[in-house]
Amino acid sequence: MEDGLGTVIAGMEREDGLFRAALPACWMQGRTAYGGASAALALAAALAAEPDLPPLRSAQIAFVGPLGGALEIRPTLLRRGRSASFVRVDVASDGALGLAATFLFAAERESQIAHQPEPIVPSPHGMPIEGPADIAFVHNFDHAEAGTVARGEPRIRRWARLKDRSGLSPALELVAIADVLPPPALMLAHRPGPISTTTWQLDLLTPAPSTEDGWWLLSAEADMAERGFSSQAMTVHNADGALIAVAKQSVALFV
Repeated sequence: MEDGLGTVIAGMEREDGLFRAALPACWMQGRTAYGGASAALALAAALAAEPDLPPLRSAQIAFVGPLGGALEIRPTLLRRGRSASFVRVDVASDGALGLAATFLFAAERESQIAHQPEPIVPSPHGMPIEGPADIAFVHNFDHAEAGTVARGEPRIRRWARLKDRSGLSPALELVAIADVLPPPALMLAHRPGPISTTTWQLDLLTPAPSTEDGWWLLSAEADMAERGFSSQAMTVHNADGALIAVAKQSVALFV
């Protein structure tokens, strides 16, 4: 797929510590790029700049301003420790910063503490869902129902997968898809309107995320929505029902 995220990443050019990428219009979300795509490009630049990093374990992302078209991506190694490393990545377009990310890469270590949540029993074969025709990036994904949610509840639960996963590592695929749900606070809106994610904290619970046939079960629930802002909690399970990632987001509501 010519506009697939893997193709965009493979086409990144490097010059004196700066990476350049061209994000196609099919990855846009209104005035800015879809957050999962821009975060995946930031992660790809970090991995290219520091190729011997341990697995990704956490990402702190601030969506500072609009991004689109020609992007400049600058990774900076903040610290390399014996088991953990931090890399900061700034992504800009038209000379203005649009995304600031800090990635934690950490190796596994022995510990006497072990706790695993009970897996859910999902099925990635729900009814297909059509995305909004006027939002370009959603057409890069397949969506399917994952059970019903009561009307007016600020919760969303849905299966999703990238249509084109070629050229993506498991971590890049997960970052690209983990932001694909609309904010659940919109379930309370009486009319459509714009939103903007401001910050995103994503924690990976395994060094090697995997699932069956690209399907991930995504859930999001608003903790609170008031006075133009919403805080939400998010989870990502694989097709076997194992919890793979958790996240928090702050969302600005213009509706």
